[in-house]
Order: sequence, then C-alpha cells, then structure tokens
Amino acid sequence: MLNRAFYELVRSAPKGRWNGIQRHYGPEDVYRLRSGVQIEYTLATIGANKLWKLLETEPYVHALGAITGNQAMQMVRAGLRAIYLSGWQVAADGNTAGSMYPDQSLYPSNSGPELARRINKTLERASQIENSEGGTKRDWFVPIVADAEAGFGGPLNCFEIMNAYIEAGAAAVHFEDQLAAEKKCGHLSGKVLIPNSAHLRNLNAGRLAADVCGVPTVIVSRTDAESAMLLTSDVDEGDREFIDTAAGRTPEGFFRLKKGTGVKHCIKRSLATAPFSDLLWWETSTPNLENAKIFAEAIQKEFPGKMMAYNCSPSFNWRANLSPEAIAKFQNELGAMGYKFQFITLAGFHSLNFGMFELARKYKDRGMAAYSELQQAEFEAEKHGYTAVRHQREVGTGYFDLVTMAAAREKPSTIALTKSTEAKQFQENTQSVPGDSPSVRSQATINQPYARRIQHLNLFYRNFSGTPKDLQDRRVEITGPCDRKMVINALNSGAKTYMADFEDSTTPTWRNLIEGQKNLFDAIRGEISYQDPQTRKQYELNSKPAVLMVRPRGWHLPELHVKVDSEPMSGSIFDFDVYVFNNA
Repeated sequence: MLNRAFYELVRSAPKGRWNGIQRHYGPEDVYRLRSGVQIEYTLATIGANKLWKLLETEPYVHALGAITGNQAMQMVRAGLRAIYLSGWQVAADGNTAGSMYPDQSLYPSNSGPELARRINKTLERASQIENSEGGTKRDWFVPIVADAEAGFGGPLNCFEIMNAYIEAGAAAVHFEDQLAAEKKCGHLSGKVLIPNSAHLRNLNAGRLAADVCGVPTVIVSRTDAESAMLLTSDVDEGDREFIDTAAGRTPEGFFRLKKGTGVKHCIKRSLATAPFSDLLWWETSTPNLENAKIFAEAIQKEFPGKMMAYNCSPSFNWRANLSPEAIAKFQNELGAMGYKFQFITLAGFHSLNFGMFELARKYKDRGMAAYSELQQAEFEAEKHGYTAVRHQREVGTGYFDLVTMAAAREKPSTIALTKSTEAKQFQENTQSVPGDSPSVRSQATINQPYARRIQHLNLFYRNFSGTPKDLQDRRVEITGPCDRKMVINALNSGAKTYMADFEDSTTPTWRNLIEGQKNLFDAIRGEISYQDPQTRKQYELNSKPAVLMVRPRGWHLPELHVKVDSEPMSGSIFDFDVYVFNNA
C-alpha cells in the first residue's frame, strides 16, 4: 500500500518501479517538503526511465567515464547508451575550483552536478545541430550515472547533492559507505567505513530528495568494505564480527577491521542496503569473476532479480590478471550473473591524456606529419559515423547560421560556415536543410515538436502496458459505421483484428453511434446476433472472432447531443468514454 502511494507522488515512475523498495519515511513527509509549484525535471525523469528500461531489457548496459561534454558527445555518436560521471575525473580535471585534486572529496561539492549540466548542454546542442541538418538520427539524451561520492557529509548533504544532480539532469546517482571526511578512491588505502545504519540514512536522504522532486532517480548503493580496513564505530551489530579487537584502535580512534573478510563484509552490508537501493555495487580490488559470482549468488538468494553494478576499473592491470580471451568475455559473464551496469570509471582521463601525449610526442619529432596522420585517421573514422573532423560544424556554426538567417529580414552577409575553409576543403557528409523547399520546411516545422514529444512520452509517462500480442498481427478488418450485421461479419471475417470505425462514412448519425456502441457492448459479451428481416438469414459470432479495437471520431468532430460547460464535447472523447465506461 505504501509503494502505491509513491506511484502517485512520482507519477513518471514506470509500472513495477518500486517493487521491493523500502523507505524510512511516508508520503506525508514528501508532501510536507514540496513547494507550492511542482517543477518538472524533464531530463532527469526521462533519463531515469530510459536507464531503468535498459537495465530491465538488456543483458547489461556498459558505459565509459566522460570528463568533458565533447567526450560524452562522441560516446553517444559511437553508439553507447549511457554515460558515467566519475568523481575521480571531476577531482582531476572537471571541478569548479579549477584545480587538480586526487580522489579524496577535496573539490567543491557542486562540481559533479555542474559537469552533468555541461554534458547535457553539449548533448542538447548535438541534438539541435543534427535536427537542423535534416532530422535527428539518434537519441542524444542518454542517461547519466553520476558519482555522489560519500555524499560530502551526512544525510542533509546527500539530500542536497541529489537535488543538484536532478536539476542537472542525471538519471542515476551512487553513494558509498565511506566516511566523507576521510574519503578515498576505492583503490587507495586508508579508507574508513561508516556504520551501515549511517549509510542507510544517506541512501534514504537521496531517495527522499528524488521523491520530493517527483523523479524516479536510480539509486546505487556502493560499499568499499572489500578493501577498507578501518571503521568509525561499532554501533552496528552487523559490523562487530569484522572488527579486529586484538589490534586495537588507530590514533584517530578508528576500529581496525580483520584481514581476509572483505567479500563477506560486502555481502552483509549490501544485503542490508538492498531494499533501499536500486542497484548494488561492491568495489573490488581485482577483476575476479569467482568473487563476483560469490557476491552475486549471495545477493540473489535473498533478493532474486536484484540488479548489481561493477566497476571495470583502470586501476586493474587487466593483462596481468586475465588472458586476452578472458578479458574479451569478462563483461558478458558479469552480465549473466546480474551485474547489469558495467563501466570504466576513468576512460575519459586515460583517453584524453594518452591521446594528447602520443600526438605531442610525435609532433615534437615530426611536426605537421604527425598531425596529418591524426587527421587522416579522423577521415577514416567517418565511415563509422565520426564527424568531428569538421570541427566548425561539430560545435554548431551551421546551426547558428540558421539562427542568423531566421532572425534577419533579408539574407545576411555574415553567414559563417558556407564559405569557410572547412566548407571548401572538407567533404560535407551531412544532409543540409532543404532551404529551397518551403513545403518541406513547413512539414518539418509541424512535425518536429510532435515527433519529439511522441518519442519521449513512453519514457516520461510509463504507467501503461505495451502493445498486446493479439494486436501485433497486421491483418486488420476496418469497417464503419458499426451496424449490427457489419459488426458480426467483420468479427467473423478471418482477420486477426477488427477495428470498429466510428469516424467512417464521414459523419455517422447520432442513432448509428448509439446503436454501434450497443452492438459492440453485445459483441464483447458474446451475445450479438442478427436476423435479416427480408431473407430471415441468421448471423452469429463464430468460435474464433477477431480481436476488437475501436477508433473514435477525431477531435475536429463535436458531439452536439452532449454538452459540457454549455459547449458540445469532443466526439472522440464521447466515443472513447462510452466504450470504456461500458466495457472496461
């Protein structure tokens, strides 16, 4: 009953989204914390539902860590369906302090949300550019899975950073069980765990923020217990068996943890957080499939179908741990275990640094020959969909030329791209807007907003079922008006589906509309029959009638016989409601 109330609070959540999810608060708390105007966070909502759908339907979703908006754009262009936003990379080169830090939560806490915002703005521009060139060919707004580290503090900080990530358009956010003040990269030493009860408060604070915003944000619970050797407190009974009492406390007062119990500790902590999170991530020290299986089986035993995440970390020396054959099938094997989200956290950092180092090294020795080789490689990549070799076009010069032309009364003389060196020297491989075709422009103007809205509806409002199997067969009988004999013959026609058409014959009479509804009422109940008054021939349904569909009249046809607020109501609503009211 409680989860049903949260479907009302977060109406964009798809059916089944809250199965198995618990909260330490009620709907009244969410209502109390909302403002008088409920803001719609479109990107965050669409992204969360896209990600959830992918996780439910794909063997696994894999992503790379992006450190810039342009990196994210290339990931989408290359075909990846999600983006990872790494706190490590934010610390290294993407924070609002404009400095370089190690992964120890030293940077300003708004840095991650700001990077998420920049990534989404870049993807928005890429979508605008592609649309201006003849229509979008891909969904640019892929979900962003973002790193909230240890929350940069306690529950209040977690609440606020979740709000910030939702405003920035993130689809998913993960929180880890480290002490924020001593936070370390998962592959550094010196990590200090907080009690699991404190971690649960942080997770609940994040979920509360999402509920207040009305967004079904995907929440990932991460534990660092596999390699962490310190714990702040023994207040939780579940942690006590892992404390090395003989070793004593550290100078800071932290408890020391036993060696060799990390996997078991991760399992115990993750079982406790499973009801409060959508995915479980345990940070590992090596790419070990055997341990991954042990963890997965323990989780699945208590929570069948619970999804997990896995960091395919650059901190692992992959060739030193696995053979090339094992590396090639590593993610497939993880996916089969239930690790539905897999990601390379620092892919952007390594790609950026190695790529520039290699170019600089070769350029130092060989000058322009080195850069020309890079350019030729870009040309070669065009067959795979790469477009950034035409850098002016890539960042939107042509798009803003269209803005200039649309705003000008006469053709402006300051268009930037048309006669540029790029236009003259680089082969154009993108479709241009048909500027000499007013008809096509008119069609595009009408189609674009509605096409985009239709594309996003099933992600923004997903509380409806898919197309029934019986309606997927394209053999359809369409007839109207819905006379009794015609309805029987159509249902007996041998078609898989019969669409009763209330708009056929242009303007059916009021009597025909009402009689048609009565005929469908009887047909649904198997009670329809008809005897021809002249031939006395009897018509009845056979044993396998077609599946019945109904097409109401269009919005443009008013129903003069029924008025709402002293005005004739829409014929389409009248037809639809009479049919649903009597037969649903």
